[in-house]
Amino acid sequence: MTYIIPTAESFFFPASTKVGVLLVHGFTGTPKEMRLMGEHLHQKHGFTVLGVRLSGHATRPEDMLRSEYTDWLASVEDGYHQLCGAAQSIYIMGLSMGGILSLTMAASLPVKGVVTMSTPYKLPDDPRLRHIEWLSKMIQFMPKSTNEPGSDWFDKAAWKEHTSYPQNPLHGISELNKLLSLMRASLAQITAPVLMIHSRDDKYVVKDSMPLIYEHLPNIDKQMLWIEGSGHVITRDAQREQVFEAAAGFVHRIEAATA
Repeated sequence: MTYIIPTAESFFFPASTKVGVLLVHGFTGTPKEMRLMGEHLHQKHGFTVLGVRLSGHATRPEDMLRSEYTDWLASVEDGYHQLCGAAQSIYIMGLSMGGILSLTMAASLPVKGVVTMSTPYKLPDDPRLRHIEWLSKMIQFMPKSTNEPGSDWFDKAAWKEHTSYPQNPLHGISELNKLLSLMRASLAQITAPVLMIHSRDDKYVVKDSMPLIYEHLPNIDKQMLWIEGSGHVITRDAQREQVFEAAAGFVHRIEAATA
């Protein structure tokens, strides 16, 4: 029997404007890591906002052992079509794996714009990746990091309220690697404007991921924004307001240009 972790539910904030924003959380994360952003975009900018819950997430770690990357894509596509019933101009914004999903779906869905945050281009080089599917049949979970939990967060109070699975499922890492391959193959097909935001203090994602994504996108409206003073979860960490306003400004600019 599954259940959703309290405070980690999906959320929907309707508004009367035509702009809709689909927010997508990260690997082993929950909609909660996107909720403050959703509240900001809704309350301060009047956007309709939907924060989806990806398959296998926000319940219990064992549920990710049955989830495949196609299930995560389906969760995003389902959210997109739900949001289309409440808004006309749809923007998709994702954190970490949510950014991977956002870019991948932007290659096939008619979104108005994409915002990625803390999004990897690839997984760290590790010889075990070549055998990850085989290893996942013997070992279900592995530690997320050798560092002290929360050590990369600048806002320690925010870290104490953060909700995610405590370990990485090996099966999920295998599926994430497949998803990354699909994202890299999809980048050339994206035509919507893209804003990428990344913290220079992010120690979780492979260095230069944002420039690599930028390089492999076609000659479209694309921007990179570096921030400092936040770790990987920039939607919850110390500089979150800067992230929120950058995303909102991106939407306003695209809407004004296409009015």
